[in-house]
Amino acid sequence: MSSPARVRADACPGVFATHDAADGPLARVRLPGGVVTAERLRVLAACAEDLGDGDVHLTSRGNVQLRGVTRPGLAKRLTEAGLLPSPSHERVRNVLASPLSGLHGGIADVRGLAQALDAALCARPVLASLPGRFLFAFDDGRGDVAGEGADVCWRAVTPSLGTILLAGVDTGWRVPRESAVDAMLTVATAFVETRGAVWRIAELTEPMALLPGGPRERPVDRPVRVDPAVGRFGSAIGVAPRFGRLTAAQLRVVADAVERAAPTPVPATPVLITPWRSVVLPGVTGLEAEGLSLDPAVLELTACIGRPGCAKSLADVRADAAPLVPGGVHAHFAGCARRCGRPSGAHLDVVAEGGGYRVDGRWTPVSRLAEALARKETS
Repeated sequence: MSSPARVRADACPGVFATHDAADGPLARVRLPGGVVTAERLRVLAACAEDLGDGDVHLTSRGNVQLRGVTRPGLAKRLTEAGLLPSPSHERVRNVLASPLSGLHGGIADVRGLAQALDAALCARPVLASLPGRFLFAFDDGRGDVAGEGADVCWRAVTPSLGTILLAGVDTGWRVPRESAVDAMLTVATAFVETRGAVWRIAELTEPMALLPGGPRERPVDRPVRVDPAVGRFGSAIGVAPRFGRLTAAQLRVVADAVERAAPTPVPATPVLITPWRSVVLPGVTGLEAEGLSLDPAVLELTACIGRPGCAKSLADVRADAAPLVPGGVHAHFAGCARRCGRPSGAHLDVVAEGGGYRVDGRWTPVSRLAEALARKETS
């Protein structure tokens, strides 16, 4: 039931198995559903300052990365803060959830489902062998995270009923909200038992074989959308750091803002990291912080880490992209053909090559990048 096996090992980084980048070890910390408390944000800020490069880098799966982690002690600090509930499962806890669910829009409220799935996932030893790229998602019906390429997704169709998607395709398996976690872990367990050497459900020749027997409804092709969750949303705001990079100081500003807005005494105040590298602050209606914008246009230009952080990169892509003014064109700047960090939605492909960039296949010198993007905006 599998497609041909991959020829290299799954090297998805974690905290215990870091990636050896050009700027030092890279550690990825999973935040199921993108949920993190203000207190834990301060722990991440301190870890970045004390052990890494001083910044926290957001990922396209609502997680965070610490770069240049050359000093010891990260796992101990994260464990004490509750950010590593299961060392054996820490690389397989990729869970997305509609970040504005219960705050603004959506059909169902999916808050809490990511955390319930994470607890159940960590309690099943067999699921520690899931590939590091395996992705779960809970979509509240608006179609935002349903378009992010999850292996298995529960998408709401009513406030209490959803449908199971495999690799983005509706299976016709309708599952009540209260059974969503069990259904998704049933699929994940079947995948572990039958996957061979493949990493993703999309690579299987018969993904429907992962489903249990039982009645199915007619699959429906529902629209998806990219929703950067930046701006004002009732009693919440979404802010965007440039290129998904937050300084330790910015993290503390965010933590302070949500705690000031919370009831007294302060509960475990949530902050939501989105897969579009923005940050949603429930209860906060305004924020004065340099480098954190409420303008969605900030996210129109994305980029991989580039030089000097990546040895494979052919250019300092962030330095080349930084002077460009967003103008309605979504573009991703990549330092090499691997195109790391590219967004899932439609975007302009800008890849470093030979002293310039290939802009959707056309070689362009750095000095003409603004002109090339302007042409795409008007075409």
